[in-house]
Amino acid sequence: MDHSIQNDFSSLKEHYHLTKDDEKLLLEMRPLIESIMEDFLDGFYKFIWGFGKTANFLKNEEILGRHQGEIRKWYLNLFSGKYDINYFLKLYKIGEIHVQLGLPTHYVNAAFNYVRVFTLERIRKNCIKTDNLEVRLKAIEIILDINLDVLTSSYRQEEIGRYLSLSSIEKKLLGFLKKASSYFNYLLAGALVLVAVFAICLFGFDVFLLFTKQIAFEKGILTVLGSLLILWAAIELIHEEMNQLRGGKFAIEAFITLAIAALIRKILIFSLSPSKTTDVVLYGVLVLCLGISYWLMVGKIYQSKK
Repeated sequence: MDHSIQNDFSSLKEHYHLTKDDEKLLLEMRPLIESIMEDFLDGFYKFIWGFGKTANFLKNEEILGRHQGEIRKWYLNLFSGKYDINYFLKLYKIGEIHVQLGLPTHYVNAAFNYVRVFTLERIRKNCIKTDNLEVRLKAIEIILDINLDVLTSSYRQEEIGRYLSLSSIEKKLLGFLKKASSYFNYLLAGALVLVAVFAICLFGFDVFLLFTKQIAFEKGILTVLGSLLILWAAIELIHEEMNQLRGGKFAIEAFITLAIAALIRKILIFSLSPSKTTDVVLYGVLVLCLGISYWLMVGKIYQSKK
């Protein structure tokens, strides 16, 4: 680790205003933390198993046992009262291990939220009669913020290191691709708006045909309903594209929804014609396949968010 990073660590306590009095208070709370350690570990592992992908990192009982030991040690060290450069270097090393394992920063942030809520709740419950309760809570907040800062700094250093390792040509190419991607996203958003306008025109045309009795009433109703489905799907696509422009992920399931809506419109129209039975069956099979794909995709996204 270079000297600049060590200098950053040495100023952490100053930046977060962690005082000597705060360190003493944290050390005073250590016996209480030791008494609630088992409750903390039980709740912590129930919480992280809810992520859905925890088993990818804690693959067997041996790894799980080592991890529990490290978590126990880390949680107790929060209340060691001694926060020197060695303490921060150990935290940074933990962060590096997380990076090497490919652990998403989201998991780290979520786990810290559990630690924060659990600890503050227990301290309030057990120290409610103390005069300096708020000062104790503030000290816990500070040391947790410092820990999260150090752990996530490993991720920042990894990103910076990867970028700096690129050649000048690679950096220019990367910048060009980012700009091109941004322009294409705006182009796609404009195209989707155009599709929505065409869908509105289609809906209006179908309503016109219905009211002028140029098509049978039953067929006209189904045609209008199909047009509305396409319009709804196009609007959903626009919303998803807006989310992506704000930094969200590309939502392929929205395009599947549009395809399903278009096929359902065809089925609604063809269902009135006996000669189109084969086409209806084929379109039905396509809708079924797309529906299964949508279900699998949405189910996977849901599991990843849990």
